[in-house]
Amino acid sequence: MTLTKRIAAALMTTAALGAATAAMAAEGAKIFVVGGKADDPFFAVIKKGVDDAGLAVSQNGGSVSFLQLQTYDNIGADAGNLVRTAISQGANGIAVPNWVPESEDEAIKAAVSAGIPVMLYNSGGVDKANELGAINYIGSDESLAGQAGGKYLAEHGATNVICVNTVPGAANLEARCAGVIKGMSDGGGAAKQLPLPATSFGNPTAVAEAIKAALLKDPAVDGIVTVSQADADAAANGIMQAGATGRVKLGGFDMNQTILDRIAHGDQMFAIDQQPYLQGFLATSVLFSHAAFGTQVPTNPILTGPAIVDSSNVEQTMAGLKQGAR
Repeated sequence: MTLTKRIAAALMTTAALGAATAAMAAEGAKIFVVGGKADDPFFAVIKKGVDDAGLAVSQNGGSVSFLQLQTYDNIGADAGNLVRTAISQGANGIAVPNWVPESEDEAIKAAVSAGIPVMLYNSGGVDKANELGAINYIGSDESLAGQAGGKYLAEHGATNVICVNTVPGAANLEARCAGVIKGMSDGGGAAKQLPLPATSFGNPTAVAEAIKAALLKDPAVDGIVTVSQADADAAANGIMQAGATGRVKLGGFDMNQTILDRIAHGDQMFAIDQQPYLQGFLATSVLFSHAAFGTQVPTNPILTGPAIVDSSNVEQTMAGLKQGAR
């Protein structure tokens, strides 16, 4: 066979493979992503990542459905039910946070047993992904993120810190607070968790009142860490109401424009960013590529954080926030 004929044959083989791949994609891999409440600003950023990845999915013949929780009152059981909904609707891939393993694992195992690829994202970690048979974990290591926050506070003079948990029992938030406690301990300080009723999540008045009461009860507290951006806004009010502005250092997980403004003005020390846009974008695109094309990513887990946002990089972060990606 001449070189020209060999090249032509190779091109024909490549074209055939491409046609086969296109045909497989055209069958329409259906991806379902389980996420938080529609009015949760953190999950609004994740959903933007999901939606942006969905553009590429649709161009390749697939579809993406975003299944949102209605409340956080029964977060684990409700997430498990959404996984079952995805199974019943013929999912070819499911991305889900493993917030409460004892309530979600059964549903996730059912999906895996049915031959449906599962991607853990946002919560769960690589060990849980391996245990359940999920293809990967995409997100932040919550313990490491908490430790980073605790260490930062200790290095900046805090000695007695409270980690405010508005969804106690959620695995990712428990790991965050445990990490803060360890980070503070390693830095020579002390920290403890302040668990609030799950109904406090999204209720800024209740969170502010609880933080105010904690500060008035123990004037030695000189640092507050919150587990969500909404709670950070409430914490700032609680600190002010307790007359502790300037004395109590405020930090927290995730961010919004108000938080970044506080950091820029010196009213909040830092935020811990886990880059939720990337969590939604990568969980959707990597899962679809695996389900439709059989691709494998050797990096496991795929970590999207943590990163500390403080006065040194807040302006650059604001630029990303304006695009809905931070």
